[in-house]
Amino acid sequence: MSSNLTGTSDPSQPGLAPATRALMARRDAVVNAWMDTMRKSVPKAGPLHLAILGNTLPAIVDTVALLLTEGERDHAISDLTTLANEHGGERARLTPYDITTLIHELQLFKRVLFAEMEQSGAPLDLAQRALVANCLDNMMRDSANAFAAVQAALREQFIAAITHDLRTPLSNARMAAELIERMAGDPDVRQLAQTILRSAARIDTMTCELLDRIVFGGAGKLALRIAEFDLAELAREVATAIETASRVELDLPPQPVAGHWCRETLRRAVENLVGNAVKYGRPGAPVKLSVSSDFERARIAVHNDGDPIPPEECESIFQLYRRAARGKYGVQGWGVGLPFARKAAEAHGGSIIVASNPQDGTTFVIDIPLDARPYHGAATAA
Repeated sequence: MSSNLTGTSDPSQPGLAPATRALMARRDAVVNAWMDTMRKSVPKAGPLHLAILGNTLPAIVDTVALLLTEGERDHAISDLTTLANEHGGERARLTPYDITTLIHELQLFKRVLFAEMEQSGAPLDLAQRALVANCLDNMMRDSANAFAAVQAALREQFIAAITHDLRTPLSNARMAAELIERMAGDPDVRQLAQTILRSAARIDTMTCELLDRIVFGGAGKLALRIAEFDLAELAREVATAIETASRVELDLPPQPVAGHWCRETLRRAVENLVGNAVKYGRPGAPVKLSVSSDFERARIAVHNDGDPIPPEECESIFQLYRRAARGKYGVQGWGVGLPFARKAAEAHGGSIIVASNPQDGTTFVIDIPLDARPYHGAATAA
C-alpha cells in the first residue's frame, strides 16, 4: 500500500519536488488548522470525535503533496479518487452531515491548505495552485457521489428496518383490540376497541403507501384524491386524534375553510407537523394549530415553544432520513415526517415554510391554494 494512503509519507524520500517536501512537512499543521476551522465554523463538526473528524485528511494531504511532483502525479490523482470515495462514504455512515456540509468542509480544507503554505514561507505558485484546486474540486465531486451512494444503501436498510419495526407491534395491537372488542361487556369499551382497530388499519395503510412512495417514487408525484372539504374540520379531527390532545390549542376561523384538496394526504401532513411539535416542544407547553385563508389560499400553521431549529438545519430537516436530534430533550425521529409534509404541500401547488428562533419558538406553515385541482400532479422537490 502506498504510504500516502495511510498519511505516513516521508518527506525525505528521494525524487520529491521541493513543494511536495514542504507540504508533507506541514501535514500535521494543515490537518490541525483545518480541524480547528471546522470546529469553529461548521456546527455539525463540533460534536465529532477527533478520530472521526480527522478521517482521511492526513492521507489526503500527503496525496495532494505528491501531485506537485511530476513523476508521482498520475498515481496521486488515482489515489485521490480512492480517498475521496472513502471520505464520502465515512461521512455518510458516521456523521450527521448532508452533502452541503461535506462540500463545505472540503472547500475549507482547500482554503486552509493554501493558507498554511503561505504562512510556512513556501507558497504554491499559480500553476501549482491551479493543479491542486482542480484535483480537490474533482475530489469534492467523487466524495459527494460516494456520500450519495452510501446514503442510498442506508435508506434501503432503513426501509427494511422500519417495515419490520412497525408491522410486528401493530399486528399485536390489532389482535389485542379484536379480543377486547369480542370479550368486553361494556359498550363504551367495545367502541374504544373499534377506534383502536380503525386507527391500526389506517396506520397499516399509511405505512404501506409511504414506504412504497419512498422506494418507488421518492422524487416522483403523490397520487392525490382531491375532493371538497372543510380544512378547519380536518384540523379538529387531527387535534382530537393526537394522544396528547389536551396540549393542542386550536385557532380556527368562525366560518368553514372549504376547498379542494386530498383529505388523507393533508391529514397525514398535519399529523406529522403536530406530532413533531409535541415531541420537540417544551414539556408542558401547548402546541398551537391554526387555519386561515385569504387571497384564494389556505394556511395551516403549527407552533411550539422550545429549543429553536438552528438556521443551518432549516433546509436539511426536509430531507429524507435526516433523523432529528434537536433540543435538550434528546428526542429522535425517523426523518420521514417533514419530507412528507413538504411533498404534500408542493403536490397541492403550495409550499411549506419554517420560522424558528428562541424568542418566538418554531412555526411550520403549509400554504396552499384553495383549489388544488389545477396543480394536481405538480412536481415536488421533496
